[in-house]
Amino acid sequence: MFLHVSSLPSPYGVGNIGSAADSFIEFLHGSGFSYWQICPLGPTGYGDSPYQSFSAFAGNIYFIDYTQLCEAGLLHWNELDALRNLPDDRCDFGAIYGIIPDLMRRAYARFKSGEGVSLDFPQGFEDFCKDNAHWLDAYALYMALKREFGGVSWTDWKPEFRDFKKAVSQKLSDKAADEAMSVKFGQWVFFSQYALFKEKANAKGIGIFGDLPIFLAQDSADVWANPSIFELNRDGTPKNVAGVGPDYFSAEGQLWGNPLYDWNGAKDEVYEFWRRRIEASCGMYDVIRFDHFRGFADYWSIPAESGDARKGVWKKGPGTDFFNFLRKHFPEQKFVAEDLGLLSDAAVDLRDALDIPAMAVLQFAFGSDSSNAYLPHNVRRESVYYTGTHDNNTARGWYDSSPECERDIFRRYFRVSGDAVNWDMIHAVLISVARMAVFPMQDILGLGQECRMNTPGKPDGNWAWRMTEGQLAEISRNNGEYLKSVIALSGRAPKKKAPENAEILGCNSPGN
Repeated sequence: MFLHVSSLPSPYGVGNIGSAADSFIEFLHGSGFSYWQICPLGPTGYGDSPYQSFSAFAGNIYFIDYTQLCEAGLLHWNELDALRNLPDDRCDFGAIYGIIPDLMRRAYARFKSGEGVSLDFPQGFEDFCKDNAHWLDAYALYMALKREFGGVSWTDWKPEFRDFKKAVSQKLSDKAADEAMSVKFGQWVFFSQYALFKEKANAKGIGIFGDLPIFLAQDSADVWANPSIFELNRDGTPKNVAGVGPDYFSAEGQLWGNPLYDWNGAKDEVYEFWRRRIEASCGMYDVIRFDHFRGFADYWSIPAESGDARKGVWKKGPGTDFFNFLRKHFPEQKFVAEDLGLLSDAAVDLRDALDIPAMAVLQFAFGSDSSNAYLPHNVRRESVYYTGTHDNNTARGWYDSSPECERDIFRRYFRVSGDAVNWDMIHAVLISVARMAVFPMQDILGLGQECRMNTPGKPDGNWAWRMTEGQLAEISRNNGEYLKSVIALSGRAPKKKAPENAEILGCNSPGN
């Protein structure tokens, strides 16, 4: 199952990892699922994309269950009214941005003054800050300074603060110093709640399937605090940036703008950064997907001053040496490679040499002939098979917007009328030989293209869709047992033991 945390139903304008997740975990358990895939959980900025985060380590405080802070007396119940007034079927990120950080500041102020009762977390605040200082100190200072300078990118801050090593020795205003502590407090609450969230999911036999973007945002605490591991100019601006070269889909290619790692000049430092990043992710996810896996084999390097991606060149990535390093440190962790799109021979060779599952998307199967790699009869065993991903239309939306020739192939291939496309596609991925089958919640609900999560290349208006409590209740009531039966019939029913005690990828029986 794929559903981002933001899309969970709740009365507070956005999903959360507390009470909002509890009912969904019960739905997954009752319907026979064994995995829940989510998008990255980092704090988001302009565009609200979870793939453009202010930190590779921090959690998004939007996803905190603020009712717990009310129960502890750190917030007053009426202070949640602004969240209650938000829509229940979409995320109004602009409004959330203006509400939630201020709620956290209020909660921290009361925590600091000794109001309320102690939060019942396994780890205390001071111990949490100490254990996570390697990323938390920089992130808290970065967020405090970002607020101090009106939200602009760190490369536009005052000179003495653009350099992280100099910034840590500068005297902060009382407001900025208090903001940094509030940020740390928010991270303590997030990760304490997340630990309980994951414990609940695992106890119900649900593994959390997380996503790890290869590239980081230029405007992030990671790039600011670790400039030596990226290809940057002396002023902190990038020399070269990531993207995709011109291809069949775009004559100008795609200019993403993320700074590139200095794989050659700072190999040891880059590897150590990734070790810490994977270490943190292993504590959060049972399975980790490497987004844009091709970038580890070869990547498109574009001069930062270019207006588009046409002037880029291919450069060699770290390859098997990097993954041997990771395997040495994380021998038991389960990984998945996002290998969609055009792959070079080097990327294919790397994927196959590592022998980790890759991805296949059923929506991509009907534009050519019987040799299409995404058709069910061609899908590889070592793969995760999707009806569609967060970057695709919904199943219904895809069918409704596809050329008639593709819809005709779809109907003839499955010998169906096209009246229940979402269920036809769900059945197809379930009964395939793929190790794991995943489908978005929108496809179970049978929703149209107005409910898609993200449209690549569209700068705004993405990531907003939310499921309502009524939709979850209806699908649980009317289709829960049916889902359970078809999952069991496909041989994908979860084992009795929790996911961490089973061989998930490369297992004796597939997951779902």
